[in-house]
Amino acid sequence: MAITYNWTVSTTEYDTATGGITIIHWRCNGIDDTTGTTGSSYGTTSHQPDPDAAGFIPYADVTEADAIGWAQAQLDVAAVEQAVANRIDEQDNPTVSSGTPWAA
Repeated sequence: MAITYNWTVSTTEYDTATGGITIIHWRCNGIDDTTGTTGSSYGTTSHQPDPDAAGFIPYADVTEADAIGWAQAQLDVAAVEQAVANRIDEQDNPTVSSGTPWAA
């Protein structure tokens, strides 16, 4: 099973006084390249940017790639992607099902 992952940021929260992003709402989407089955994981990360630090990027100049990098720096990326892969695998190879056998 080969899965392509795509990380996105749906929104951020920031300090209006400093322009520093304090919360990142991220999502990791995956698609099985063979079956087309999809799965995703969503979460948030908290940040305490220092506007006086070298490399500080104010809100207006932050790119999605910056925000994804900051979020991923706080996450176990491999574990998040494995959780997405597990969701996809469970859809392709269910271990639990439901129904009423008498109605079959």
